[in-house]
Amino acid sequence: MGRCPCFGSRKKGKGKNLNDQEEEKNNLKSVETPSSRRSVEQKPELLKENTEQKPEAIPTVDTDNSDKARTFTFRELATATKNFRDETCIGQGGFGTVYKGKIDGISQVVAVKRLDTTGVQGEKEFLVEVLMLSLLHHPNLVSMIGYCAEGDQRLLVYEYMPMGSLESHLHDLSPDKEPLDWNKRMMIAAGAARGINYLHHEAKPTVIYRDVKTSNILLDEGFHPKLSDFGLAKFGPTGDQSYVATRVMGTHGYCAPEYATTGKLTMRSDIYSFGVVLLELITGRRAYDDTLEHDKHLVDWARPMFRDRRSYPKLVDHRLQGHYPISGLRMAVEMASMCLREEPRYRPDAGDIVLALDYLSSKQYVPKGSGAVSPGSMDIDDSPKEASMILPKDLLREQAVAEAKQWGETWREKRRQSGQTSPEGLRG
Repeated sequence: MGRCPCFGSRKKGKGKNLNDQEEEKNNLKSVETPSSRRSVEQKPELLKENTEQKPEAIPTVDTDNSDKARTFTFRELATATKNFRDETCIGQGGFGTVYKGKIDGISQVVAVKRLDTTGVQGEKEFLVEVLMLSLLHHPNLVSMIGYCAEGDQRLLVYEYMPMGSLESHLHDLSPDKEPLDWNKRMMIAAGAARGINYLHHEAKPTVIYRDVKTSNILLDEGFHPKLSDFGLAKFGPTGDQSYVATRVMGTHGYCAPEYATTGKLTMRSDIYSFGVVLLELITGRRAYDDTLEHDKHLVDWARPMFRDRRSYPKLVDHRLQGHYPISGLRMAVEMASMCLREEPRYRPDAGDIVLALDYLSSKQYVPKGSGAVSPGSMDIDDSPKEASMILPKDLLREQAVAEAKQWGETWREKRRQSGQTSPEGLRG
């Protein structure tokens, strides 16, 4: 497996190069929303680049007033976060710090991200994120409430996600808190997949997220996931193009090997990164762990075990204490394996992943001896034969994901035969 050279790349830039200019040109395609127009006006060189775009490359924008971001003053946000005191700090990102606050006149708690704009990258992330979140709206994407672009201050205001990031529940859990159980892990995987599917196939224009990782998956009170941090997102290829040529950026351990080596970004790059997240949910291990002497890369450690189903239990997070369905584990591991194929065209489509994980997450697991009834419980023979681990090199992608589609078809057929109206009514 190729190593991703982009680790540590989300640092402040010291100047513009040709790659920087190309990214700005692609990400800021003359899209003018009330929120993005003011920001671009402060960067005349970006506006000049935008005018070079061809008319067909300009995406359409929904100008519904209900979706317009609010403009805040710096004083409002400073007051909301108690002048950005450490006690209100809830996270540290690649380009800035996130604070919890409550703004006068808004009856909700918010998250305020204060960007470090001393370098080119921080300013660029602000422009891209305001643009992206002005265009994108989905239950599995975090909502932007507004922003501040006052003087040299750049701040973004989001809905507050009370359960924090998936990363904190998998890798930074305090001893007094319970680890995520199997059902929550599969629910989170399915929700994150739906967010990615929206970006790839439903958003207009389509978007490549480019930063799928556990720290960017935030959880609400019911542990429902939402994708956040769109500063690295790119609009998908247009016309006859099959990829977007861009400077390699991302987080070590999540980069698709072909993107890391060529800079050619496709939707399959996001699928690879999602496969790493799914593997983290199964194993409880970090994508890249520098504290380990060996097997620092999660994918390199897990890949040999993909070849033998008898090895699958060795992959499971020990904190689950054996409380997981055998057949469910098989499906999850095989889906992760398909996402992590080194050949991009053999990776499943986001829609196929959603279909499979919706089926998997609908089968609630209840440990034996708990005394509870397990609705829609999963038996070993409840699903069709899962995808084989090592497929012939000349096998088409459609064959590689056929089993994932069949899982969903079996689910629908069982519902039809039983006359039930919800997945919870199914029995294994």
